[in-house]
Parts: sequence; C-alpha cells; structure tokens
Amino acid sequence: MPVNFLPPAPAQVLTAEGRVRCGKYAGTPNLIDWSGLALHQRRGKLWQALHHKHWHYVALATEEIFCGIAIVDVGWTNTAFAYVFDRQEGKLISSYSQDGLPGLTAKLNSHPAAGAASQFQFFGKKIRFQHLPDSEQAQAQFQLHLQCGSFVIDALLDASQAAPSLLAVGEVQGGTVHATVKSAGMPLTGVVKVGSRSFNLQTGTGSYDHSNGFLARETGWRWASAHAKDVGFNLQAGYFGSNENALWLDGKIIALGAAQFDFDASQAMADWHIHTDDGLLDLYFRPEGFRAENKNLLIASSRYLQPIGVFSGWVRASVDSPKRQIEKMVGVTEDHFSKW
Repeated sequence: MPVNFLPPAPAQVLTAEGRVRCGKYAGTPNLIDWSGLALHQRRGKLWQALHHKHWHYVALATEEIFCGIAIVDVGWTNTAFAYVFDRQEGKLISSYSQDGLPGLTAKLNSHPAAGAASQFQFFGKKIRFQHLPDSEQAQAQFQLHLQCGSFVIDALLDASQAAPSLLAVGEVQGGTVHATVKSAGMPLTGVVKVGSRSFNLQTGTGSYDHSNGFLARETGWRWASAHAKDVGFNLQAGYFGSNENALWLDGKIIALGAAQFDFDASQAMADWHIHTDDGLLDLYFRPEGFRAENKNLLIASSRYLQPIGVFSGWVRASVDSPKRQIEKMVGVTEDHFSKW
C-alpha cells in the first residue's frame, strides 16, 4: 500500500464561491477567513458570534521541562493559560490562568503562519506569539514572549528547519466548519525563567496549534501530540473526527485514520493506549504529571485534563513499511469538555 502523503495547502480555506476546501494538506494557508462562507453553511450573525472559537496553543519541550501556553477567544469572552512542568521533579513549578474581557484582552488574527500575531494582556501580564518575517524564508521564525510576574518565557521557534505544517479543514457536528494548522516540531532557542531558576531551550523542540471555526455549544475531545526533529504526530477523537490525525516522518506528513484512546478518565496518572485504525501508529503514554482545570461560569463550563509524559511504541509510513520505534518521546494527552 502506498504512503498517503498529503497534497499542498491551498492559499484560502474557501473557494471563490464560498465552498469549504475540506481535507488534509501539507503547508499553511495565507488566511483562515470564514467571511465568504456560502449561504447554505452560514448561520445568523448572533449564532456565529456565540459559536466562533479561535485559539493559539504553543508547546515547548526539553529534557528538563515542558511548557504549554494558550490564548483562547470564544467570542463572548476569552482566556489564557501558561504553565511550566518540571520533568525531573514531576510537578508544575509555575502556572498562570486568567479569564479576560470580551474584545479587549485577547487579540488573534486570521494568519496561522506567515503574519501570525496572537496576544493576551491583562493588568501587566502579557503573552505574545508572532511570526518574524524574513526575506529568504516565508516562515523563518516564530517568537513567543511571556511576562507573568516572575514567570518569563523568551523563545524562538525555527520553522525554516522544520517539516511542513498540517492544515485540516472540515465540517463539525453541532457546529458548521473548522480549520486547524498544526506545526511540525521546530528547533528552539531561548530561555524559561521561574523566579531564580532558568531553563535553556537550546536543545528543545517547539510546536504550535492555530485553530479557527464555528463549534457546537458543547464540545469534547481527546488529543495527543508529541514532536521530535524527525518524527511527530497529532491525534484527536471528538468534535473533528479524524480530520487532524497525521504523522510527521523524516520531513513528510502522512495522513492517519481514526484514533482510539484507551484510558481511565478518573485516574490522571494512569497510562494511556492510543492507536489508529489504519495500522500506522500504536503508542503507550505514561504520564509524568498533569495540569487540570475545572471551571463553572454559570453560562459556561470547562473540564480539562492535560497529562504531560512520554510516548513509547511504534509508527510507520504505510502498512508495508517497517515499524519506527518510539522511545520515551515527550508530549501530552488531553481529555477536554467545554460548554462554551
């Protein structure tokens, strides 16, 4: 069976007639812009305002630490979080979480790669992720800056040395349309500071997720992601089906089938078994620790568990290809439900 490599990404997620370019692609669009959506998939302005969900997530992984950073705009409000997990100590050593003010504290633009700029600012605390254009590389570097008191991140993610990103576009049950860009693993430079402690990112790997669409009032998913320089994967089961399931292997992106997540939702530190129905991935995940958050805001609620740990098992490019062994690759899983 041939390897299922992905076609190149279109410049826009909509055709000139407003139809959605559903599928998985290698690369990134110029914009994720739904304003020209065809009438048969468009809802009223109020519905769109309440159901539009837009977020930017960044992961930084080294032998010492794992950092997760997110800016989320759900239309009627917005929020942000960031944390540092010490892998040697097996615990969070810094964490920031803040709900913002609608239309004021979070700003995310429609550029998922070139031209990307996302920011959250609230009473002196600031998170900013932006593309740094370069005349020779359309996606040379991305800069992440965070200043939350004694918790500081200054990081550069080098896209010029990374495999193409994944673009996934499709319809969602209970909502209408959604698109997401998941980057491959990128070399890191920079530093993470927590009080008097400092962590060098030089040997680490960074990745990001830029997602934009109209989702259901109640949305749930399971997710897994990990990246090294030559191999990585993104897996989801839930609101977007298998649309964003993909494997990065030696600079190429390979489409993956539906993912099965076997885990005990009541045991945060229990092992996970994750595999795809096409026989291209079979992994076990062992948590080293986790971040959890439960919110109940009367009109909205969120239940979030993100274990941090290591994946072991195997992946392969096709069912006829040899298995590539994965040994203790750092990454995350997630069990998430939102009423938003």
